[in-house]
Amino acid sequence: MSFLPICKQDMLDRGWQQCDFVYVIGDAYVDHPSFGHAIISRVLESHGYTVGIISQPDWKNPKSIDVYGRPRLGFLVSGGNMDSMVNHYSVTKHRRKTDAFTPGGVMGKRPDYATVVYCNLIRQLYKDVPILIGGIEASLRRLAHYDYWSESLKRSILLDSQADLLMYGMGEKSIVEIAEALNAGMDVKDITYIDGTVFRAAELDESLPTIVLPSYESLKANKRTYAESFKLQYGNCDPFTAKRLAEPYGKEFVVQNPPQKPLTTQEMDDVYALPYCRAYHPSYEKAGGVPAIEEVKFSLVSNRGCFGACSFCALTFHQGRIIQTRSHESILAEAELMAKDKDFKGYIHDVGGPTANFRHPACEKQLTKGACGGRQCLYPTPCKNMKADHSDYVALLRKLRKIPGVKKVFVRSGIRFDYLLADKKDTFFKELVQFHISGQLKVAPEHVSDAVLSRMGKPKNAVYNQFVDKYYRLNKQYGMNQFLVPYLMSSHPGSTLKEAIELAEYIREMGYNPEQVQDFYPTPSTLSTVMYYTGLDPRTMEKVYVPTDPHEKAMQRALIQYRNPKNYYLVKEALIKAHREDLIGSGPKCLIRAVPPRVTSAPPAKSLKGKPAAKAAPKKTAPTPKKSAPKSPAKPARAKRK
Repeated sequence: MSFLPICKQDMLDRGWQQCDFVYVIGDAYVDHPSFGHAIISRVLESHGYTVGIISQPDWKNPKSIDVYGRPRLGFLVSGGNMDSMVNHYSVTKHRRKTDAFTPGGVMGKRPDYATVVYCNLIRQLYKDVPILIGGIEASLRRLAHYDYWSESLKRSILLDSQADLLMYGMGEKSIVEIAEALNAGMDVKDITYIDGTVFRAAELDESLPTIVLPSYESLKANKRTYAESFKLQYGNCDPFTAKRLAEPYGKEFVVQNPPQKPLTTQEMDDVYALPYCRAYHPSYEKAGGVPAIEEVKFSLVSNRGCFGACSFCALTFHQGRIIQTRSHESILAEAELMAKDKDFKGYIHDVGGPTANFRHPACEKQLTKGACGGRQCLYPTPCKNMKADHSDYVALLRKLRKIPGVKKVFVRSGIRFDYLLADKKDTFFKELVQFHISGQLKVAPEHVSDAVLSRMGKPKNAVYNQFVDKYYRLNKQYGMNQFLVPYLMSSHPGSTLKEAIELAEYIREMGYNPEQVQDFYPTPSTLSTVMYYTGLDPRTMEKVYVPTDPHEKAMQRALIQYRNPKNYYLVKEALIKAHREDLIGSGPKCLIRAVPPRVTSAPPAKSLKGKPAAKAAPKKTAPTPKKSAPKSPAKPARAKRK
């Protein structure tokens, strides 16, 4: 196994005079299947195409993307594994200090709106070379979208980037079809038929069923129109039932083809069997390596897709609702390879995906007829046709535990507790508690107010309480002393100070001291972001209260962490404003004392609306439980909110 070229000399050493594709990426080059650029480049390589990598070019210098000269077929461009704006800025719009996808964790090695900047850089040198964009940034900005950082409705990224073709979703099938078309001599402007792609058109093909969305100008003029348009987009994310969508821009259209069909198990296995080096490029050693690899190096991807459909999550738009899985044999082969790594300490950090305990489609019909358009699988209650069964996942975990050299197999990539409870058999729940938790299990109830949970697309709080009770019963049954770490979200659309106080009171009753708190972050192409921008729930067009003032958001966050002395004045102000002075005093139900603690911050100055007032979100750490939790034997993988 060897890395792909990162400079012209590497290319020449391989005997190539020209690359078929030059791949410009906003991340460091990490040849591991958890990184999109690694998968796409290896898939192309497996089909006989040559690919050169340009990682984090100097966007102020056009020559930085001319490392290999003119590619034979085209440029590929991706902003990276994260949207570049999420990568750069916290929810309070403060600049982050580190970038886990850059050598040494250094911030500032990619531009804001990286995909657009890189493509315009290429166009300065090459006016006619095809540019193909993909990755999460392109995928979620493929049509008109609200951009939180500029507080504006932006056009399709296809237009602003001057790219020729956009690939959305995971892209393995799309990129091969595009490569074959270009290799056959087709003009990129004629490649309009491939699923999972978006293209520009002067006129529409009347022979194909197409939904014409409201024009960009009308979306800018009326927020309700945007909410209605997004509802149409959201209803056309299924690869079996979706129609073409066309969004007018003046005299042209941006046209979105239906999504690619889900990968079969064999196709998934083939992708993960490609000859990845499973490491960052050795040229990064002097800088200290690439921090992001640590979270995935000893983790296993077992599935893709998510039928949980949380409102604040973009997975429905990106990977879709249909679960795709790898075979046991494929995962075990990777685990055995992992166990031979010199740095492996015996701990597999995770076995999962967007949702760890989804190992098959929600129901049998999804693989032939697609996911239901008017019904979610789990929300507001589990569908009667959903098959809640963990037997395949249990069998996989049992096999992994038996691999020589493996001491422990953890499940850290989020579980859906409502799906777990829907399984009539307790086998997985019992084995999860006995074998797969490193002292504490991270789950994401997100809130306790049913009014807020309904906007989030999450189950009612009673379901979480049922899960908590059963979790601790099983811990007691097996003599375990393991804790729950609940992820909680403040300031989600629908949350007023009343609901924030309801959450604080719940925390008081449960004895939590949460540090895992996240302000709602309006990222492109989620239902919750549409609520934030329009004040409407696009599913029903009902009006939704949206906390947008930074000071109110700071109060909502402070209420969740009311025990922190630094939050005293914010909590007191919130309680007075909500007429809940009964929670101020020395009684057992009070959140804060009438007299401020000795160690506290000064009363915060109210900010002007639209100006950030709250400090950047603190680094996530485990909460302080009533008793100290056992230390994890290995650094945990990044937990995903489910």
